[in-house]
Amino acid sequence: MTRRILLQVHPTRPEAQEAAALIGAELRRNGITPISEDEIDGDDVELSIVLGGDGTILRAAEVTRGRRTPLVGVNLGHVGFLAESEVEEAADVVRRAVSRDYTVEERMTLDVTVTLPDGTVHSSWAINEASVERDDRSRMLEVAVGIDGRGLSTFGCDGVVLATPTGSTAYAFSAGGPVVWPDVEAMLVVPISAHALFARPLVVAPTSTMAVEVLARSFSGAQVWCDGRRRIDAPPGSQIEVVRGAEPVRLARLHTAPFTDRLVRKFDLPVSGWRGGGS
Repeated sequence: MTRRILLQVHPTRPEAQEAAALIGAELRRNGITPISEDEIDGDDVELSIVLGGDGTILRAAEVTRGRRTPLVGVNLGHVGFLAESEVEEAADVVRRAVSRDYTVEERMTLDVTVTLPDGTVHSSWAINEASVERDDRSRMLEVAVGIDGRGLSTFGCDGVVLATPTGSTAYAFSAGGPVVWPDVEAMLVVPISAHALFARPLVVAPTSTMAVEVLARSFSGAQVWCDGRRRIDAPPGSQIEVVRGAEPVRLARLHTAPFTDRLVRKFDLPVSGWRGGGS
């Protein structure tokens, strides 16, 4: 059977297009057929090489969802937490892909259900987070937050982020949430600019159900954004429930370095003096 590898490329960055052309040529030289998104016609795509930043990888996950195709990111963005390699390491990515010299890591996702006041139900999913945000920037969002069917707190806020460990370095991090190692089985609830004494970031069990109700008295309706890509409008009276996703996202890993090293490198953290080392 012909081996096929999907190339998913940032649509507007010339360097991504150039790198894709070189990678495609090298794959062909090794007897592997590179394909584009519109050539997917089955489940026999062994790997997706994604050229871009984290946004491109999130889009790539949409395309491959349901196919169990692992993604390996070649970073052309700024931080690129989901990416495995930088663009100057693309040749090594090809070499490892050809020899199938990589491991596959499964990351938790979220399943999102939004029930509107009229009973209409919308569903979506997320890799990083589902964020409940006010739709009127001049008005406060009034919400009630619950865990496992029990009310926890009500407050006015700009929004609430419900995140995976993968998403702890994305929007949840910007909102003041903790960084959670990706192999930790947990989910996060992070209020945004909440007007309340008890509105701290929470870490809950992976079996929990996180809920946000947009109170009928809210000054603003909400928009539920999944990974900042898929939006569901949630007027006052809506209920949002988020649980661990039934389908994980699969990331191909080329390196065995611990997450600590990735964190230090991506955020350029100072480690001088650690155990007397550094300069």
